[in-house]
Amino acid sequence: MNKTTVGNAHWSFWAIGVVALFWNVMGVINYLMQTNADGLASYPIAARALIESRPMWATGAFAIAVFGGTLGCFLLLFKKSAAYYLFVASLIGVLVTNLHTFRVGGSAEIWIGSLMSVVVAAFLIWYARQAKISSTIS
Repeated sequence: MNKTTVGNAHWSFWAIGVVALFWNVMGVINYLMQTNADGLASYPIAARALIESRPMWATGAFAIAVFGGTLGCFLLLFKKSAAYYLFVASLIGVLVTNLHTFRVGGSAEIWIGSLMSVVVAAFLIWYARQAKISSTIS
């Protein structure tokens, strides 16, 4: 083992996987807070209004986005190629959730967070594909 690899994968693979896992776990926490009345009470009024107006299909897509992304990150760290498919499902969930978010509007903070979610989900699809091509995951 040389200085740039850990467990037959470049150190950046582990760094990206752990940061992505942290991002998605934060999404799961956000989802759980939004679906809990006490947690939702801690949100700013504008965010609460957006969340409370969200239809069930968008809430379901949100669950697919965050739980699919989290599971995908675990599979990526375990070097399983199925991570790619969970990241695709996660991106679809993000896009469907954002259909409602972008239609309703909201603050710049909400828009930026929504766009960041799209970028991260798309990046994870690309990264899992690259890891598969380079045989980092099987």
